[in-house]
Amino acid sequence: FMQTASSAIKGAIQLGIGYTVGNLTSKPDRDVLMQDFYVVESVFLPSEGSNLTPAHHYPDFRFKTYAPLAFRYFRELFGIKPDDYLYSICSEPLIELSNPGASGSLFFVTSDDEFIIKTVQHKEAEFLQKLLPGYYMNLNQNPRTLLPKFYGLYCVQSGGINIRIVVMNNVLPRALRMHFTYDLKGSTYKRRASRKEREKSNPTFKDLDFLQDMHEALYFDSETHSALMKTLQRDCRVLESFKIMDYSLLLGIHILDSNMKEKDGESSQSTSDAKRPGGQKVLYSTAMESIQGPGKSGDSVITEATNTMGGIPAKSHKGEKLLLFMGIIDILQSYRLMKKLEHSWKALVYDGDTVSVHRPSFYADRFLKFMSTRVFKKVQALKTSPSKKPCNSIAALKASSQEIVCAVSQEWKDEKRGILTEGQSYSSLDEEVLSSRHRPDLVPSTPSLFEAASLATTISSSSLNVDEHCQRDETVLFSSSKGPPSSSTFTLEDSAIYLTSEQSTLEMENDNASVLDVYL
Repeated sequence: FMQTASSAIKGAIQLGIGYTVGNLTSKPDRDVLMQDFYVVESVFLPSEGSNLTPAHHYPDFRFKTYAPLAFRYFRELFGIKPDDYLYSICSEPLIELSNPGASGSLFFVTSDDEFIIKTVQHKEAEFLQKLLPGYYMNLNQNPRTLLPKFYGLYCVQSGGINIRIVVMNNVLPRALRMHFTYDLKGSTYKRRASRKEREKSNPTFKDLDFLQDMHEALYFDSETHSALMKTLQRDCRVLESFKIMDYSLLLGIHILDSNMKEKDGESSQSTSDAKRPGGQKVLYSTAMESIQGPGKSGDSVITEATNTMGGIPAKSHKGEKLLLFMGIIDILQSYRLMKKLEHSWKALVYDGDTVSVHRPSFYADRFLKFMSTRVFKKVQALKTSPSKKPCNSIAALKASSQEIVCAVSQEWKDEKRGILTEGQSYSSLDEEVLSSRHRPDLVPSTPSLFEAASLATTISSSSLNVDEHCQRDETVLFSSSKGPPSSSTFTLEDSAIYLTSEQSTLEMENDNASVLDVYL
């Protein structure tokens, strides 16, 4: 199909998808059955048109749709309406991307930046068909995944040539410039970008290039790091269960730098507005949504004014603020006979554990180890644990409060004698207090209202000074006390001081006559 004109391929894809998706809307919704995964629908689209198909200026072609009902369910699962799907793919010409890989596939992106259309080989398309039931089960259990989201599998037959295409989510948005792009497998054998690749305007680097450029990894806050690693572990176990290997993590890095923002600001904003006129159409499609959902920003690194486009906030070893876009790609490689022979041959010449082709279980473990130790790391908190501070402060507070209460109690004992000489019986006062509050289990101590307030202020500020004017006014307050006294509870918990006071109506009228009991 490389000899076929790119414009003819793009036109045939748009015509075929437009016809099949439009025709599918007339079919009633129902549950997906096992046989739906193996259905293939075919339609012939002649250039002059027919009763069912429109006329076009491309060569005659036949368009096949694989598992139409199953893929309709997948699109509904990700919130893609048929009208939005058709508008994204068919409203404007597809944009061809340069191919960074060695597979020889063609890549097209829709004008609104939502979908990627990739040509696949016959064996890959066949393997995806077999994968669909398990893929269906995995998406039902967990739609938040870094695995590719497949929205359709089609085939264009023209002039004896079969062009098989798959429609997927777009991992790297074009509205933001990717300053670095990496294709990471976790292996080191021949994992460096070629000279030809480096000469491109937007080269895709590999594992050894990443270790050289970002030798101290990328740093996340603990919550984001945990969510990312859990998602990678879950996805790798799914791929291992399908006996899939040789997949990669496509990682795009956008540097949030003020100078680059000024240069790219206007163009980035205009392209962003133009590419997404109606907002995001696809659920769980961004990197941040794929790992932990849309409700969390992940880090305070990014301000609200910054349009993150769903990127994951991170920092480089230099302290630069970054936005990361990522997804697992190339999952249609099964560990079959040819791959086993390739691994055996390379293992004879090189270290078998360093080559990319390996058995699925080893490949998944090596992939996860590389990501967790060399690529993604958690920011280590330099501050001391805040849980230790309340413990120390409570201990100090208890000690200081005990000293204060002892000092106040001693002063009160001295002044008690003066109060008794004036005819005021302190013992009867105690009996009234205890009978009014019904707290026989607590030992009362009764400084004045002003002294209690001063005591609360003193303890909360960790000071050991008691207000002197409280001591001068005690005799007057106690001698003029009338009516039943009130009670106030003074509690110490969770490194906070609470002073509660309850006064009778009589005391509310004459506040100077109130007597406060303080219990520690």
